[in-house]
Amino acid sequence: MRLLVVEDEKRIADFLCRGLQGAGYAVDAALNGGTALEFFQATDYDLVILDIMLPDMDGLQVLEKMRDRKAGPPVLILSARGALDDRVRGLEQGADDYLVKPFAFVELLARVRALLRRGQPAPERLQVADLTLDCIRRKVNRAAEPIDLAPKEFGILEYMMRNKGRPLSRTMIVEHVWDMDYDGLTNIVDVYIRHLRSKIDDRFTQKLIHTVRGIGYMIEAPVEKPPEAPTEPPAEPTAEPQA
Repeated sequence: MRLLVVEDEKRIADFLCRGLQGAGYAVDAALNGGTALEFFQATDYDLVILDIMLPDMDGLQVLEKMRDRKAGPPVLILSARGALDDRVRGLEQGADDYLVKPFAFVELLARVRALLRRGQPAPERLQVADLTLDCIRRKVNRAAEPIDLAPKEFGILEYMMRNKGRPLSRTMIVEHVWDMDYDGLTNIVDVYIRHLRSKIDDRFTQKLIHTVRGIGYMIEAPVEKPPEAPTEPPAEPTAEPQA
């Protein structure tokens, strides 16, 4: 999942990005409202963490523009303004939650996860054939056997399973899972797909991760062919009665 952090204090922004990336999220950071709106228009984010006091415009103006331009993701306001009127105003203008600075990162992470669950109609448990992924507990099983995945492996697999049957380009995978742009040269996706195949497919007859030539990769259970109906043997010729 990809998050946007809008925070003008670089120290806090770096702290948030490191913590959220450590929790398995891809994160973009904007130090002002204008940059935040540019990022917001160019990328589909799963959640926005928004400071109110920005150098170029009020954070609530940023929130208003985000809500005007498209039906957007959940927004968590993170601000030093902790008065009741400030909290009420932020929520009334479209924020989904409000957390006052200073804050404990563990609480922010819990609120982020709660908003992602609330904001996504997608199921918390994904399944392709006998492969299951628990999005909340971050556990993966195939044929009831647990599979240990690194955070980026989990992120790729979750993205593929949420889009099962849909070919995903390397660009789409990198932009969704990594905090970087795809430059057309890196083989990082191919390396991680090999890791996933070694853990998910190699020990099983039925392969789930498929290469889509000229595009990228896709996860899908092979369609099982229905058993062919048995053919009846030809009827034996009957003897003609003799006159």
